[in-house]
Amino acid sequence: MPDRPTKLVPPVLAKMAAWCVCLILVGVVVYFFALIIARLTFVALPVAIALLLTALLFPLTNRLRQAGMRPIYATWITMLVALAVLVGTGWLVGARASDEFPNLVQQVQATARSVQDWLITGPLHLKEAQITSYVDEIAAMVNQQRTAITGTVLSAGAVAFEVLASIVLLLFVTFFLLKDGNRIWAWILRGFGEVAPRVDRAGRAAWATLSHYVQGTVAVAAVHGLIMGIVLAGMGVPLWAPLAVLIFFASFIPIVGIFFAGTVATLVTLGAKGLVYALIFLGILIIEQQLENHVLQPLIVGRALNFHPLAIILVLAIGGILAGIAGAAVAVPVAAVIYRALPELRHKTPALPPPSHHEAPPREGPGEGEAAPRPEAVKPKGENVGTRGEDGRRADTE
Repeated sequence: MPDRPTKLVPPVLAKMAAWCVCLILVGVVVYFFALIIARLTFVALPVAIALLLTALLFPLTNRLRQAGMRPIYATWITMLVALAVLVGTGWLVGARASDEFPNLVQQVQATARSVQDWLITGPLHLKEAQITSYVDEIAAMVNQQRTAITGTVLSAGAVAFEVLASIVLLLFVTFFLLKDGNRIWAWILRGFGEVAPRVDRAGRAAWATLSHYVQGTVAVAAVHGLIMGIVLAGMGVPLWAPLAVLIFFASFIPIVGIFFAGTVATLVTLGAKGLVYALIFLGILIIEQQLENHVLQPLIVGRALNFHPLAIILVLAIGGILAGIAGAAVAVPVAAVIYRALPELRHKTPALPPPSHHEAPPREGPGEGEAAPRPEAVKPKGENVGTRGEDGRRADTE
């Protein structure tokens, strides 16, 4: 009787029900975990960015340590080098932007006048009154959005303090991860007890994946930004340095980032140099992007991240929904880390094989000057088996 209700349910349906219950429980845990992370965005986001920066900067710190430098000095030098690179890049971008922005405005005005003349005298034969009405409509739309833009600026000013505090927290976390990362990881492992070896293997696999991904992505993004910056500078496009930096940072968001940065660069080229230069730049951008996807990415990042483009798009969508642009930026490395760490958590180190029944248990050897004990094995008939002493006699001869 107790087995009758179970027999009424087909085995396939029972397995599906068990899987559904497990998936529901996992979904509930993930949902509440996501709520906690969203609640602690002020802490979680700087920590996530600090992990990425640590994975990028740790090779320099490690080399300085191997050269004999103390950890505190190696960490300070690494942080100062990174800060110098950021300040230098920001100064270059700001200086170029302030010098070239007036030129960009003049070129955009000249391009607009040429487009207006083409619309009037070209094959469309539009009237000047129609063009003026279109321009007025665009201006009216901009004026309608002025309130929203002003509110956005004010809200951005209100959260400036939080952003500054997040940057300070990010720097502190990065500093201590570079200096005491091994000690922090050893302290974390103490709380896992018997499963600490599995957690250690999973953590090391995740860290290797994250380091390879971040370093490879930075290399690919640097090549991409450098090539596009040279192309823009060769065409004489204003603001080529800020556009190159924008392309560099946008390359950290796969697929979506380069689409956004390429669109901005193409529009600036269109406004400054005209349609022909914009089409040329767009063609070069597409060719370079294909070379990056089929050559650089597989060679540099492919070993750490072997995701299908559909999986990348879904991960980006989930990260963008949960945490906006920052979530989209860290979604792919987080997915790669989880994908590499789970097999190590599931894998169990095989135990040592038990001793064979045919092998005698280990015994202590004879002391100095003593005869070896008589072996337990059966001796052949007619022969006294023993060990010889230092004088050449058998120790067990009667």
